[in-house]
Amino acid sequence: MRFRASPSLSPSLSPSAAPAQSWLIMIPALLFLTVPIRAIHLDVTSDESVKQVARELAKGLRSHYTGDNPGDVPGNLPEPYYWWEAGAMFGGLIDYWFYTGDSTYNDIIIQAMTHQASPTRNFMPVNQTRSEGNDDQSFWAIAAMAAAERKFPSPPPDQPDWLTLVQGTFNSQAVRWNTETCGGGLKWQIFPFNNGFEYKNTISNGCFFHIGARLATYTGNKSYADWAEKTWDWMERVGLVTNNYQFLDGADDLQNCTELNPIRWTYNAGVNMLGAAHMFNFVWFFYTSDPDDR
Repeated sequence: MRFRASPSLSPSLSPSAAPAQSWLIMIPALLFLTVPIRAIHLDVTSDESVKQVARELAKGLRSHYTGDNPGDVPGNLPEPYYWWEAGAMFGGLIDYWFYTGDSTYNDIIIQAMTHQASPTRNFMPVNQTRSEGNDDQSFWAIAAMAAAERKFPSPPPDQPDWLTLVQGTFNSQAVRWNTETCGGGLKWQIFPFNNGFEYKNTISNGCFFHIGARLATYTGNKSYADWAEKTWDWMERVGLVTNNYQFLDGADDLQNCTELNPIRWTYNAGVNMLGAAHMFNFVWFFYTSDPDDR
């Protein structure tokens, strides 16, 4: 796909004129760990109702988290939850803060994300080596990207800022771009001793595309957009993105990605759709704005 601006379309870069409707977008992010024990009434026409429901869901998420307990690891969720789900959870809580103004969870978010950022500043903690894939790493970077975009409170002065963590993650993945098979693409796993190292999947490449698009929009650096476009084109070329925009799961790189896994997960569509929206915004700005304003 070639991401080019259309003069007949102008992206909306500001929140909806109806605040209650704009806050609705963060509700799904808070649902995935919440155990339903009773019905929650939601009036989508009421700002206060939306915020109250979000408050209850955020409280439910918080109840699962033990990483701030003495002796526990900041950022980790207890079993059976995966490490990437913790990254998604903190991203949801950042959205919750942004849309409601409730800073209740800000301290644990900062503690968790700075701890999991690891000394390498790219969300590769040693204690996740046996399970961390490119997609897992990306979910933490996506949370950090949201923190940068939304001007979430900064980490302590001795810690890297949110943008640095996202860039560190992106750079670490760019050097993993693998042209030995399938003509390119990221493998699912980072380390060869983990199951799935011979699999190139849509979520890993979709997240890389997504992060590149958001970095391009946020920084104005076209090199990120070039990587994003390269990744999207590769996914289309091997068939992970179909002609009617279905997102298939992945392919075995030992077979040069000639046989596709047809399973379709909604999060594959989600990360790619938001990435495409950011690419549209970047291209519109890059090709229609005054160069002196870039």
